[in-house]
Amino acid sequence: MKCQFKIEVANVSKHGFWILLGEEELFVPFSQFPWFKDAPVSQLLNVQWPQPHHLYWPDLDVDLAVESIRHPEKFPLVSKQIK
Repeated sequence: MKCQFKIEVANVSKHGFWILLGEEELFVPFSQFPWFKDAPVSQLLNVQWPQPHHLYWPDLDVDLAVESIRHPEKFPLVSKQIK
């Protein structure tokens, strides 16, 4: 079951993008969420809100907790390079 709330990617810049979740407006900076940086705009726009606390970009296979956008400092990015 999908949320009945409105979700929209409102603006994309070289620094990140704005997402509207119902009445809330959040900025998703590429510095904190680097997997979005090189994604085509069409893939950024294809976002789903399956649960109130969860977002999903199916074209990018990216799942995010809404709280991680609100407070990225609580969710440090940890990645490992494969050699």
